Amino acid sequence: MNSSSIDSGRVHDAPSNNWVYRVLPRALWPYAQLARWDRPIGWQLLMWPCLWSAAMAAGAAASLGSFSAGRFLFHIFLFIVGAIAMRGAGCTYNDIVDHDIDMEVARTRSRPLPSGRVTRFQAKAFMLLQSVVGLAVLLQFNGFTIFLGVLSLALVAIYPFAKRFTDWPQFFLGLAFSWGAIMGWAAEFGSLSFAPVMLYAAAITWTIGYDTIYAYQDREDDELIGVRSTARRFGDNPRPWLIGLYGIAVLLMLFAFLAAGAGFFAYLGLVVAAVMLAYQILVLNIHDPLQCLALFKFNGVVGLIIFAGLVLSLLVRLI
Repeated sequence: MNSSSIDSGRVHDAPSNNWVYRVLPRALWPYAQLARWDRPIGWQLLMWPCLWSAAMAAGAAASLGSFSAGRFLFHIFLFIVGAIAMRGAGCTYNDIVDHDIDMEVARTRSRPLPSGRVTRFQAKAFMLLQSVVGLAVLLQFNGFTIFLGVLSLALVAIYPFAKRFTDWPQFFLGLAFSWGAIMGWAAEFGSLSFAPVMLYAAAITWTIGYDTIYAYQDREDDELIGVRSTARRFGDNPRPWLIGLYGIAVLLMLFAFLAAGAGFFAYLGLVVAAVMLAYQILVLNIHDPLQCLALFKFNGVVGLIIFAGLVLSLLVRLI
């Protein structure tokens, strides 16, 4: 176990100069680490499909003459808060489920539960608190969106166990993490259509791709303790798989934009995002954990570019 990380109250797999350690009292550090507030890329990756869907739906509503700027901005605010709360609750749940596994992996031994800085009861109480915040956010939406949000809990519950029974736990992560791709549309229209379903499928394949890159950090440890992943499944030649996954994601997103009647800048953003995804595949070195982590985080910028394209298209439509 990394005793220096434990003694300092920090975790081995997060930046030690994060705002958490500069702003929060030391007693709250373990809870911030459980929620991954020191690693914002997680809630950002959860948030982007929500915001894509909300912006895509807003563009479609504008074409029908039913767009409301106030409603759109309120939905964006809710999805950001909800992503932070539910990602934190999900990570806390994942750490509770993976308590024993985290003790066996070098990168995760310094986390709050395996290091003993919080008890399982404290972790469960914190998970419940974050879930209450997520529920308060969900209740601001229409009934159909609330129903969809409740359904997503089944996917969240299954994901931490997936690495125990399938080589494709990243697929189950994609199912859960991409759910926002249908939520944004449902929040606007109170129903679903072909466009958000295609966006959801695109986000799933995107998630499998970027989380596979992330999983290469732990491949050796995973092999030792018997944890399964797409990184282990793809072995030393993941590029054909990543080309397929990212390629399908771009294609499905194109179908979603066409179905929603998205404007020029949405397609331009998608082209830029496709180039950024291709870059990840081109430079990937699976034997360099730091590069794998950096490329994984790079997907936060990919999500931002796609969202920016959709918003610009919306603004052009409103002019």
